[in-house]
Amino acid sequence: LENIDRSPLYNGSIKSVGPRYCPSFEDKIMRFPEKDKHQIFIEPEGENTEELYVGGMSSSLPEDVQIKMLRSVPGLENAEMMRTAYAIEYDCIDPTQLELSLEFKEIDGLFSAGQMNGSSGYEEAGCQGLIAGINAALKLRGEKPLILKRSDAYIGVLIDDLVTKGTQEPYRMMTSRAEYRLLLRQDNADLRLTEMGRKIGLVKDERYNKFTKRKTDIENEIERLKSIQITNKQEVNKFLENINSSALKKPISLYELIKRPELNYFVVEKLDENRPQLPRDVQEQVNIISKYEGYIQKQLEQVDQFKKLENRLIPKEFDYTEVKGLRKEAVQKLDKIKPVSIGQASRISGVSPADISVLLIVLEQYNRNNSNKED
Repeated sequence: LENIDRSPLYNGSIKSVGPRYCPSFEDKIMRFPEKDKHQIFIEPEGENTEELYVGGMSSSLPEDVQIKMLRSVPGLENAEMMRTAYAIEYDCIDPTQLELSLEFKEIDGLFSAGQMNGSSGYEEAGCQGLIAGINAALKLRGEKPLILKRSDAYIGVLIDDLVTKGTQEPYRMMTSRAEYRLLLRQDNADLRLTEMGRKIGLVKDERYNKFTKRKTDIENEIERLKSIQITNKQEVNKFLENINSSALKKPISLYELIKRPELNYFVVEKLDENRPQLPRDVQEQVNIISKYEGYIQKQLEQVDQFKKLENRLIPKEFDYTEVKGLRKEAVQKLDKIKPVSIGQASRISGVSPADISVLLIVLEQYNRNNSNKED
């Protein structure tokens, strides 16, 4: 603490908001003074080097303070420091200046991606580069941009949050930010996104053929399970009794039986004599789909409601200042961000449900008037 005034984070040299989830060593001490110990990890930098990385001791303090800190760790009393730790500060644009395609609203043909959009580095920055690059290429080809929805991918959630809400600190893509986590699973990324990639030319034949086979295998196996009727025979009920599952009172499909909490696709193999040999990932997918079908269906219904709002498009030239009944804050936010749909407008901080109701009524009248002019 005697050197805290030498830290750029605390002496005023760095004034920006740092990454919430990557605090420096001195930041941890200042934010959690009640803690009397701190765990660090000593990690080899590589197979052919003697260098070790000290995880958990990132710092912005001067070199002389850092070496004292390092040598205060038991076992590191004689350690030599190869490179000092450091703090970084980077500038960013206001991401609400961007379209969902990551193209600037006011600068045609200029796309922006990465930390300069207000995100942290790592995956958050990398995925934006992928989308911006795709859309830059699509624009050159005269094609529509690739816009991933919040129900399509975490990338869609990230971009929608940045473009619609902006950010006051380096944005991290937490799973809790997504409304449709049951759909955005790690096991079904190919089922969600491969067809999109194929349409824009990013998925080659070999990969696409593997995908279609996997998809077909999953669909066929689900249909097969639905066609198998398990009767309440004595040997079946004995099997169920042995795994603490209630006996059958009437015939049921094997697919429905799998939904029982104590059962799964793998456990019921003894009741499935003609089960085909399938890859493990296909079996896992069948198991997940069958177990969570009810919950997945509810989430898909939520997505349908969401799509209705997303499909209510707002013309680019729409003038919010002419809308009576909108609060001043809502007018300012809507005019700044210029949402492309009612759905996006509803996610803008400062725009209330009442504002959305007014907007829906006025847009209906606006579209009707324009339609009459065309006629």
